[in-house]
Amino acid sequence: MFTCGLLIALLVLYVIWDVNYFIRCVATLGYGMLFQRKRKVTDQTTIYGLCTTQDVDIFIRHMNNARYIRELDFARFHFYGLTGIYGKIKAKGGGAVQGASSVRYRRTIPIFNAYKITTKLVWWDDKAIYLEQQFVTLADGFVRAVAMSKQCITKVNVLDLMKEFPGVEKQPEMPAELQQWLESIETSSQKLRKDK
Repeated sequence: MFTCGLLIALLVLYVIWDVNYFIRCVATLGYGMLFQRKRKVTDQTTIYGLCTTQDVDIFIRHMNNARYIRELDFARFHFYGLTGIYGKIKAKGGGAVQGASSVRYRRTIPIFNAYKITTKLVWWDDKAIYLEQQFVTLADGFVRAVAMSKQCITKVNVLDLMKEFPGVEKQPEMPAELQQWLESIETSSQKLRKDK
């Protein structure tokens, strides 16, 4: 009777919560901490995935657009863990939240295709770090999607934080596509301020 009750409770939890999300988070972070070497904050990190039946759109042919965003979360968590940047942020009483993101889809990831997601820090200012992430199919090495991400760092001056990492004495030049993206975000913000 106890086993049946436990199975029903687990089934209810599985239905109510997105259990796969939490399992994937733990597995991605655990694998990184246990089996991968630490990376410099300027290094690229990589995770791997497979487009399964749970990832596809209604035509059951390729990855659903929403799944790309979800997979990017796992890659960011992995980057935070391997580089140690999140640990330093937390030690200073800060946190990290998604401030903005933009995904450019170049070509679909077909069902049952393996892919990797690379994550690289491309720039930072006093309030945020900016990551570029790419989906690359393993069979052909084609970049299927490119994402830019603004990670707002709370309660910590990012310029001061970055000085604590070796090899990051100087802020890099802002990539042109990032500058244009940030300008479009500012244009949108100004429009919303005018509407109030």
